[in-house]
Amino acid sequence: MSDEQAGPDTRGVTVQVLATVDLAREIAGMAGRHLRMRMVTIEPGGVYGPVRDHRGRPGTVYVLQGTITDHRDGVTTDYGPGPGWPEDRNTTHWLENRGTVPAVEISVDIVGEG
Repeated sequence: MSDEQAGPDTRGVTVQVLATVDLAREIAGMAGRHLRMRMVTIEPGGVYGPVRDHRGRPGTVYVLQGTITDHRDGVTTDYGPGPGWPEDRNTTHWLENRGTVPAVEISVDIVGEG
């Protein structure tokens, strides 16, 4: 993968875990999996990279403030306050804030231990 395909490294990003639920206690067969909710803040000019995938880590995003540009498969899509994007097994992307105010998202996903 070339540097351009890999996307830039993370800068200007703060991630705060807001809550987790041990899914093994809730659903049979989910041992080692957790439901996680995070608040991600991307400062103006910030990047959440490099390219990452979501195999085994499905989730969804809601943008609280600002605009987040999602880069995937050579296409850029801007998401402003409101529903964001799904993150499924086919998602390979990186994010940036091209705006002038911090962009804040709530991300909810299922993750394994570790």
